[in-house]
Amino acid sequence: MNLKFKIKLSRSQTLLIITLVIAMYYLVCGIYLNSLGYFNQETLFYIEKVRIIFEGLGYKLKVIGLTAPALPFFATFAFTTINSLLAPVIASALGTAALFYLMASTLVKKTDDDFYLLLLIILFLFHPGILYTACSGKSMYMALIFFYLFFLNIFKFYTSNTTFHISIASICLVLLLFCDYKFIWLTLFFIPLIFSIALQSLNLAEKESIFRMTLSFNSPSLRRKLINKTFALYVILFILPITSIMLYKMLNLTNANDADYFLNSPYATWTVLAERFSYERVALNPDFKNPEISLLISARMIMFCPLILFAIALFRRNPYQILTLLTPFAFVEFLHIKYDQVFLLHQYYLIFLILAILCLIIKAQPVKRVILFKSVLGVIILVQLYTGYYFLSNSLIDDEKNFITILKNREVDEQQDENRDMANYINGLPNGSKILIDDAVAYPIVAFTNNIADLTLPYQENFLSAIESPRQYDGYILIANTKNLLAGYTILNSRYGPVMYQTGNNYSTLQKIYETDHWVLYKLF
Repeated sequence: MNLKFKIKLSRSQTLLIITLVIAMYYLVCGIYLNSLGYFNQETLFYIEKVRIIFEGLGYKLKVIGLTAPALPFFATFAFTTINSLLAPVIASALGTAALFYLMASTLVKKTDDDFYLLLLIILFLFHPGILYTACSGKSMYMALIFFYLFFLNIFKFYTSNTTFHISIASICLVLLLFCDYKFIWLTLFFIPLIFSIALQSLNLAEKESIFRMTLSFNSPSLRRKLINKTFALYVILFILPITSIMLYKMLNLTNANDADYFLNSPYATWTVLAERFSYERVALNPDFKNPEISLLISARMIMFCPLILFAIALFRRNPYQILTLLTPFAFVEFLHIKYDQVFLLHQYYLIFLILAILCLIIKAQPVKRVILFKSVLGVIILVQLYTGYYFLSNSLIDDEKNFITILKNREVDEQQDENRDMANYINGLPNGSKILIDDAVAYPIVAFTNNIADLTLPYQENFLSAIESPRQYDGYILIANTKNLLAGYTILNSRYGPVMYQTGNNYSTLQKIYETDHWVLYKLF
């Protein structure tokens, strides 16, 4: 007797299975790259701070509450018990898979055509930028999730005219700011857009905006209605983000005596030194030509994501949707002007890809000339894969270029070898050996050490006392030597008193016991 079992899965169940497969794919790739020695500055910063919380000694509330960006930092907590060095990779892999599920679940509600789902799967499997998001351990995945949800609810508001979606967008904006504070400037370009939306929502026969505005301003009742509606939308969208940031700044002011501590301190965020160092290292080259020229940033974004032009064309009859799609262009132009000494990170390129996919999801419905439409879309997706690879492989940021190089060549990454060597030597010191380290610049070494409790670090109350009189607290000092380009950002450099006056009356005698190209470990006697 033959028994035949037929398993019938719904689209939602199938989508969940696909998401799990994609998550496993990201995990395998991320762990494999990690085994080849790939790390970046952001992941090492998170690893070090999380290890301080779980393994360090002393007052750690400042580290827990003020390390930024906060949400990606907290996301690594759950996976630290699995493996502290893999925690950011696991978080980014699962987070990017969650982004796929959010986008795909919205897509399957819009259309039964699996062609669009197939294109989405191809992008999430093979686009180098998305692979970088998923497998590098960086926090981009979380910023992209809330960026997507923010714009999704803005577009839902256009179709439903229900302020509920504006409220949800406001919450997503708050979460986005705690993933990347620079997105606060995105709100600047929504100020005129919100006014235009309020003007359009008035029940007037006139269609042209300029005439609608004239009629509204000349009529007291209409003027009052326009002002009330505009103010209400501003309050709903912006009051929660502004309040949240103000409270967070007060928290920083209370605990660190600096409202912008989470933005300006190298102990609070990895971007302060890593981005500045990346720019200075490249820009000081006399042959350097910066491709990120103001007013041409938007052109670079279109070259990176030609799909965005296709998306804009889909909304050619919807002026407010097009204005919304143009706000990220104004946003990145503003970032380039305001942060002129920093290269744009890859996540600011990827937001255009996410936005273009969102437009396709919204417009995923039967169209005329379906075969031509799908053919053009398929070709653009293939071009999109190439441009993603080209921009990442030609990035001016080492971490980004290094990722695609390792992924392509599958060779061992040696960039962190020096930090590992110093950490391994520290790990070999006798148990209980206390080492004075400034993790503003030495956090990669701290991340690779076995025993955080043996280190005297800046978050501890006795750090300044140890700086003044190291022999009373520590037996070793880690110094950034003159070749270290970050030596100017730490007091523990070759100009540090005990190093300059090793036999002075106020200092113990020092003995150099281990040295790498950029670091020196001294023993105090």
